[in-house]
Amino acid sequence: MKLEFTKMHGLGNDFVVLDGVRQNITLTPAQLRFLADRNVGVGCDQILLVEKPGQAGIDFRYRIFNADGSEVEQCGNGARCFVRFVHEQGLTDKREIKVETKSGIISPRLEADGNVTVDMGKPVFAPDRIPFVSPTDAVIQPLQVGDQEVAITAVSMGNPHAVQVVEDVDTAPVAIQGPMIESHPRFPQRVNAGFLQVVDRHSVRLRVYERGAGETLACGTGACAAVVAGISRDLLDSPVRVSTRGGELSIAWNGPGTPVHMTGPAVTVFSGEIEL
Repeated sequence: MKLEFTKMHGLGNDFVVLDGVRQNITLTPAQLRFLADRNVGVGCDQILLVEKPGQAGIDFRYRIFNADGSEVEQCGNGARCFVRFVHEQGLTDKREIKVETKSGIISPRLEADGNVTVDMGKPVFAPDRIPFVSPTDAVIQPLQVGDQEVAITAVSMGNPHAVQVVEDVDTAPVAIQGPMIESHPRFPQRVNAGFLQVVDRHSVRLRVYERGAGETLACGTGACAAVVAGISRDLLDSPVRVSTRGGELSIAWNGPGTPVHMTGPAVTVFSGEIEL
C-alpha cells in the first residue's frame, strides 16, 4: 500500500500527518511504529490522522498515535499542525474550525501572522478523570519516584500530566525520573511527566517526557498543564511564555472553570509517499 503523508512540526515536536478525508486509512500498530521509526520509516514523535467528523456541526475528526503505536487523547502541538495542514491541503478555508478529538471538541484558529491559537478546553483536576489514584484533588501531591518523594500537580488537558517544579530544567533528572513517572502505578493510563522551571511570573522553562514518545523538543498540552499548575500554585500569572528546547509558546489561562488558550507556530517540512 502506498500512503501519501506530510511531515510537520510544532517547535520541533514532529509529526507525520495523514489525510484520511480523501484517503481511506486504517493502520495497524506495527505500521504506525514503522512510520514513526527514524531509521527505516519517515520518523516522528506522533502520527496525526485527519478524518471526516462523526457528528453534525464539527469540521473534522482528529486522531493521534504515539510513536509506539498507541492512540492518545490529545496533542497541542499537533493541533496547531492540524490547522495548517487542512488549510494547505484545501480541505477548508475557515480561519477557525471545530475539531472532534478522543477527549472532546477543540477550536483551533489560524492567526493572521501564521501562528495558530488553540482553545484547549478546561483543565481537569479530579483524580478519577485524569486518571490519578489519589483520595484528594489537592493542587500539590506527593509522588514516590524510586527512593525519592517529589511534589507534583496532577492535571488533565485532555491527556494526563504530572508537573513538578525544578530549580533548573537543564540539570533536572528527566531521563531518569521521566520513565518512572510515565509508568507510575498511580497513573493507570500512564502520564506525561513535566519538569517546570519558573523564571518569573510570566516566564517559564519546560521539559516534558511524553507518554509513549519519550522526551520531545516541545509538548503543547504539557505547556498548558505546566502553566495551569504554576498558576494554581500561585507561582505564575497569565499569560505565560513557555520556553522549550524547540522554541516558545504563549499560554493564557484565567483560572478555574475557564479554558486554556495556546498560541504558537506550525511548520510544514515536506510531503511524500511511502510504501507500507
